[in-house]
Amino acid sequence: MNTDRKAHWAVRQSALPAIVRPCPDCPGSRHRPSGKIRVNASGKLLDVWLLLSCAGCDRTSKVPVHERAHVSSLDPARLVAYETNDAAVVRELATSASLAARNCYRLDWTGTWELEVRTPLHALDDPTPLTVLVGFELPVPVRVERLLMLGLGLSRTAVRRMVEDGRIQLPPALAPTAKAHRDFALTLRRPAAVRRATSAGVAALVPAATAADLGRADLSRVDLSRPREASRTPRREPLVARVAGG
Repeated sequence: MNTDRKAHWAVRQSALPAIVRPCPDCPGSRHRPSGKIRVNASGKLLDVWLLLSCAGCDRTSKVPVHERAHVSSLDPARLVAYETNDAAVVRELATSASLAARNCYRLDWTGTWELEVRTPLHALDDPTPLTVLVGFELPVPVRVERLLMLGLGLSRTAVRRMVEDGRIQLPPALAPTAKAHRDFALTLRRPAAVRRATSAGVAALVPAATAADLGRADLSRVDLSRPREASRTPRREPLVARVAGG
């Protein structure tokens, strides 16, 4: 019996969120990061802006990141990242909830993420609890219940029932209806079962709840990168599935 059973779910980035604020040149309100950061210097004072492009008219606009900041107040490596349009820093600024609040705009996370599910094949026949480690590649706020539905391929009703009867155990401070955007772990206390996605002709792993729960599981949108037949379960490689989540 395996006593160290773990599965890994990852919220992967498929796009950056849209920045929602009025455009002065057109009726549109959706903007995308242009990939560029502008730095202006006036003596030892710096202004730093994230540059946006309007989805409707391509107008360039600016989001203040630093205003009249003394050069000594900025980390030198950070300043170089600004000046070279470092992609990781652009991504960080474009997904920053605090920057959005400070500049009075909203982030629209629709279509920005997908859930990657990696489940070890020994989960199929092992009755011990399974720890699921959920990691976030970007800080998209996702309702925990939504993650469970996608990861397990079950309905909202089935997921709620499993949480209520303890078959899914969440961290004490995290309710199913809450939104998570940071890594956390949960525990599945029932053995896993295989359900075949009939439309794709491949297998996906979901925890066994009740026969009714499994009968309602909809895995038709799961795309397994390496489909495996249940008869191959002695092999220990993880089973990988990607489910569109945004």
